[in-house]
Amino acid sequence: MTLLGYQLVQPETDPETDLSSFVGNTPLLPLRRLSRGLSPRVKIFAKAEWFNPGGSVKDRPAINIIRTALANGDLGNGKRLLDSTSGNMGISYATFGAALGVPVTLALPASASLERIAILRALGAELILTDPLEGSDGAILTARKLAAEYPDLYWYANQYNNPANWQAHYKSTGPEILCQTNEQITHFVAGLGTSGTLMGTGRYLKEQLPHVKIIAFQPDASFHGLEGLKHMPTAIKPGIYDESFADDNLEIRTEAAYEMVKRLAREEGLFVGISSGAAAVAALHVASKLDEGVVVTLFPDAGYKYLSDKSLWEGK
Repeated sequence: MTLLGYQLVQPETDPETDLSSFVGNTPLLPLRRLSRGLSPRVKIFAKAEWFNPGGSVKDRPAINIIRTALANGDLGNGKRLLDSTSGNMGISYATFGAALGVPVTLALPASASLERIAILRALGAELILTDPLEGSDGAILTARKLAAEYPDLYWYANQYNNPANWQAHYKSTGPEILCQTNEQITHFVAGLGTSGTLMGTGRYLKEQLPHVKIIAFQPDASFHGLEGLKHMPTAIKPGIYDESFADDNLEIRTEAAYEMVKRLAREEGLFVGISSGAAAVAALHVASKLDEGVVVTLFPDAGYKYLSDKSLWEGK
């Protein structure tokens, strides 16, 4: 099985080009050392989403949500974009809000990493820190309450129920993966948070290559340390999520994801975040069951926003 190289083409440099023009076209990286012991006809790849301007995969849905709202007249004239976030989506909102002159208010758990909170404040976002014990669901409920109480002040972006979320991946992530693998992808593996990555990318890939298997993964318990991911049986389910869509569903332990983060750094030279570790665990599990195939997942962000979590980096 041979994969041809894929040359990324960046937009032409133009003084009038705004930051959003550089979202997407992220590299597809082979996981070579992690693949040792697998069949030689099985390959694992990961999209390096920290190459986006805001540093994560969330740039894709964030800019599509903002562009759609501006086009529809929902944003503008000083109206504030309001949403809940566990961190990365908020950073993407704040990044493009600053670039496009859109004020941003975010509800997020107070347990979000110190780095994420600092970045959001540096970008000028207004923050409402919610009960950490309530997780992302607590932030959702707070955002809903504010949107209902102050409809003239806020436009509620509602990433969990906004179709512009999954449509961003249908329009960008899916086509990129198809091109970068020369249509040889056999399995796509994605985590469940808003579920936008899984639903949008998966729908596009299924339309183009019906044989492709779509694999979802989520934390194995309601209390977990996988920031950005939801344990769907006990969480507020996103409106854009179709639980019957995936061909298979995996549950990932927090401890396994943490250990994989260190392995990726020390064996592949990839300094990634916690959800990326979970993605690698899931992709490796899928690949280990195959005699032949091309398994693709996404690494949502780099590890810089998790340096204050000493439990992640301590030990061998």
